Amino acid sequence: MELANIEKLLDAYFEGETSLTEEALLRDYFTSGNVAPHLQGYIPMFEGFSEAKEERLEKEITILQPKKNTSFRSWSIAASVVVLLGISSFWYFNNNAKGLTAEQEEALMAYNEAKQTMLLLSESLNKGASKVSYIDEFIQNTATINIINQFNETKNKILK
Repeated sequence: MELANIEKLLDAYFEGETSLTEEALLRDYFTSGNVAPHLQGYIPMFEGFSEAKEERLEKEITILQPKKNTSFRSWSIAASVVVLLGISSFWYFNNNAKGLTAEQEEALMAYNEAKQTMLLLSESLNKGASKVSYIDEFIQNTATINIINQFNETKNKILK
């Protein structure tokens, strides 16, 4: 086979663009004893491919049968126990938080009353702020009218 053709096939082989028959031609060329000196570095690779092709597994392969799903049952029981434990601990600690002393209940009532008072105060301040903005607009408009009137009066005095 021509050396140029072998080099083209070799380039195509490394690009993954060869067919099976072209690969067989390359394998035959490199396993024959007549290889160009600058291509002799590829001989071990193609010999290894030929040897790997001949290898057979002599060990018997056993396929394991899947076990029955007994672990699912144990996991589901464990998950149920964890959920029950979580719910019971939440219930226990939530109920104990409600068992306040008289002093704590009094402080809680004072806090709630102060909160309500602050909300009422906030509402009153918001109403007052809206009124102030209305008054501010009114003052600005009247100030503008006063300035225009003063300008007209001064203009009339000067023009007379």
